[in-house]
Amino acid sequence: MDLIPAPRRSTTALSAEDFVLDEATVIVAGPGTEGAARWLRATVGAATGLPLAPGTGQANSLTLTLDETDGGTAAPEGYLLSVGPEGIELRGGSAAGVFWGCQTLRQLLGPAAYRRAPVHPRAGQLGHWRVPACRIEDAPRFAWRGAMLDVARHFLPKDVVLRYVDLLAVHKLNVLHLHLTDDQGWRIEIKRYPRLTEVGAWRTRTKAGLRESPLWDERPHGGYYTQDDIREIVAYAAERHITVVPEIDIPGHSQAAIAAYPELGNTDVIDTTTLPVLTTWGVNPNVLAPTDTVLRFYENVFAEVLELFPSQFLHIGGDECAKDQWRASDTAQARIKELGLDGEDELQSWIIRHFDRWLTSQGRRLIGWDEILEGGIAEGAAVSSWRGYAGGIAAARAGHDVVMCPKSHVYLDYRQSARADEPVPIAYVRTLEDVYRFEPVPEDGLSPAEAAHIIGAQANIWTEAMDSVRAVDYMAFPRLAAFAETVWSELPAPGARDYDGFTGRMTSHYARLDALGVEYRPPAGPLPWQTRPGVIGRPIDGPPPIV
Repeated sequence: MDLIPAPRRSTTALSAEDFVLDEATVIVAGPGTEGAARWLRATVGAATGLPLAPGTGQANSLTLTLDETDGGTAAPEGYLLSVGPEGIELRGGSAAGVFWGCQTLRQLLGPAAYRRAPVHPRAGQLGHWRVPACRIEDAPRFAWRGAMLDVARHFLPKDVVLRYVDLLAVHKLNVLHLHLTDDQGWRIEIKRYPRLTEVGAWRTRTKAGLRESPLWDERPHGGYYTQDDIREIVAYAAERHITVVPEIDIPGHSQAAIAAYPELGNTDVIDTTTLPVLTTWGVNPNVLAPTDTVLRFYENVFAEVLELFPSQFLHIGGDECAKDQWRASDTAQARIKELGLDGEDELQSWIIRHFDRWLTSQGRRLIGWDEILEGGIAEGAAVSSWRGYAGGIAAARAGHDVVMCPKSHVYLDYRQSARADEPVPIAYVRTLEDVYRFEPVPEDGLSPAEAAHIIGAQANIWTEAMDSVRAVDYMAFPRLAAFAETVWSELPAPGARDYDGFTGRMTSHYARLDALGVEYRPPAGPLPWQTRPGVIGRPIDGPPPIV
């Protein structure tokens, strides 16, 4: 059946006839499954041209049911899909489980089910669609199955974000982490502080490639999401059982905010009124000042953000905060002395702890990159472990929840092969197989209780070198499909992933991606228009250490 991600258990009933969807097929939607029924009509109905009308329990039906009892047929996000000649029964442990089962059903219908209109309609007929007789029992391995999309470095319009929500849903990924602010742009409307988007959302030009590149794109670049745009994205994702986690980066990666409101910077060290929105990449010395003004400012920002995002978590970044300005700042040094802190690392920790307490008071939780471990981790914080496994291991041992996203494995801006024609080669080669063999839970170093704090993993799509949706497609796919199987499908044994079997199933999946219009990297290498000759990256020889 070539399903991706692979289900836990599946059997084909070779002795039974397939089920045929036709104009008479109805959807019988039990209580709590109405959303999945609407989705089926909007997507599968559009692709097939079939009405898939509401119906009762007669034959020739697709029946959707919830089974939320303790002894039920499915885990909370799991499902049981049974297909026979008389109909299809899909039973989920929750509305999400039913929805993921619908994604599997769509795969069983073939690549044409991923188009937005029928491609082979007969004259006056809608045709028949076969579903193989089978039984599939399935449930995800991890609760957090995420992808981070960096819309700060290169802005991606709302329709692109909505398209990526659909692509995550196709792969049973359930978290979209939106990197909304950085030195190079502020992408979310904050009504109390309009200059964040009036000034902070726009830069005069953009480095083409990484810092080493001599090339510039001299066009101004920018954009942002209105609060209604955000509400639409969040609601669209929720209908597909995807949680949108916003990231507002502090105290580093904040030059766009300082360009809009210079009082946020270290004004006793530099003239912050001269700072523009940053036009190049890398770790930046211009960071937020550790003042009460900054704390109140971001409390007000976060208050508006929380109204827009119902996510349990708010991501506050916390990574790559250069401390040079704090070392030179009388204001920062006075604050260190006032609070009895042991240097600048603890000063950053003090800021993170402040917002951990503030978010807790609002009924939410803080999550940040693993630098928030430096100087002491905030009590209720969760950690996105990006610099390797070490941060995640340390956090899990201390009783904190962890999302594993090590750059050594799941940074999808890294090059996909050692070929000279890979576009803007960055860092290490991370092939489809490398991503497929990523293991979120380290084999050594954690007890079972500690390992339970690894709530999932995510792949990160940083867009410094991705200046269009075509470039994002190329870098994200097919590796995101491999990642999806890593976080959904249970391992039969440690290290026992069947890469040959996966690549065989990918033959069918490439056809689905084609139907969706995804411009993925072909297995044979980039097509001529996917290369970017002359735009250099940052080659690094050899694999990174696994730490």
